[in-house]
Amino acid sequence: MERVNIRLKFFALLRELFGEAERELEIPVGSRVVDVWARLVAEQPVLAGLEGAVQFAVNREYVPADYELKPGDEVVFVPPVSGGEVQPMFEITERPLNPEELIAAVQTPEDGAVVLFLGVVRNNSDGRPTRYLVYEAYPEMAEAKIADIAAEARRRWPVGRIAVKHRVGRLEIGEASVMVAVAAPHRAAAFEACRYVMDRVKAEAPIWKKEVFVDGEVWVGTPELKPAPEGAGR
Repeated sequence: MERVNIRLKFFALLRELFGEAERELEIPVGSRVVDVWARLVAEQPVLAGLEGAVQFAVNREYVPADYELKPGDEVVFVPPVSGGEVQPMFEITERPLNPEELIAAVQTPEDGAVVLFLGVVRNNSDGRPTRYLVYEAYPEMAEAKIADIAAEARRRWPVGRIAVKHRVGRLEIGEASVMVAVAAPHRAAAFEACRYVMDRVKAEAPIWKKEVFVDGEVWVGTPELKPAPEGAGR
């Protein structure tokens, strides 16, 4: 496979992590900026925590994740700057969800599309009237898993920042339980990545939902427990 050379420059946190200010790197022809970032994350896994916050620059210009690199390109992965606060990208929270907050966390001047998904508590489950829901999570594991899912989405599609917030605790009818925001230069990738992230979060993140009905309650995915007959176990 034909290969080309590029030059990486490291600043701030990245310079300290790698112990160098510059590095020449040989990559396969056709490699994208995000492919090089994935190599750095494999070398320094702690960088996974910057997914969605780091920006990409080639030859002193910001570029999207799918930018194809050419021989001699100068590549800089721009960590968060001191002038601004980085919003939490992946969070389990008891606070009500604010769509504007998530949009602000992902949108950049390079993006032509921001797709936002809201999961909302409905008043029934398969026709059975619902009073309210209760969500519970293993926050540290859930946030790490969501970060992994978002990183995979960014490898699959040319998207920028991704943010996910999920409520825990008691939620009333009409309240938002989860939000996923994806920014990208173009809408098709943003739509596809948003659906992918939401589907995998629902299937894989350690977050549990209890549906509370007028006549009972059930943790979704497990059998509904019935009261033991009087005198059982004696």
